[in-house]
Amino acid sequence: MELVTFATRVCKVLGVETMIVTNAAGGLNPNYSVGDIVCLNDHLNMAGLVGFHPLRGPNSDDFGVRFPPLSDAYDLGLRQKAHRTWQKVRPADGNRKMHEGVYAFVAGPTYETRAECRMLHQLGADVVGMSTVPEIIVARHSGIRILAFSLVTNNAVLQPVPRGDDAALSSMSPQELVDHLGKGRQGHAGAYDW
Repeated sequence: MELVTFATRVCKVLGVETMIVTNAAGGLNPNYSVGDIVCLNDHLNMAGLVGFHPLRGPNSDDFGVRFPPLSDAYDLGLRQKAHRTWQKVRPADGNRKMHEGVYAFVAGPTYETRAECRMLHQLGADVVGMSTVPEIIVARHSGIRILAFSLVTNNAVLQPVPRGDDAALSSMSPQELVDHLGKGRQGHAGAYDW
């Protein structure tokens, strides 16, 4: 975490007052399509909830208070400007959309299972990824305003994994089973569901 957030601390020392952060993320919200942009308005710090947190350890009072609030982590004024700008520059065909939503931060390095995707979606997450939140937390700890965007690079698979006792699968060859299950593979960095 210290290495990941080091550049954010440097920004604070250099006097940076506003940061724009971006990431590639898996779409949990079924209304999102690959290529959509999500202006983040909140996050679920799943890794932080179990102790993998960028502010864990002694506090550096030069940067911020011991227990900084994050209820305003994503600057409302900057989000309003982003939406106004999108209205001016959005593609004329209307195929690409900009949403506003919640990012779930997970530690990785594996992608989420189908059950984990369903859980994150039920908890209120619209997109999921393995970055961005530690930098945002440290930036807010340092008093830096944040505007954050996710690019939906794949749609997460929310359907349950096929059951081993499913009679419909019993006549499939081993390769057909591999192909059937392969429909559930996902990654955050590819612009496809594979």
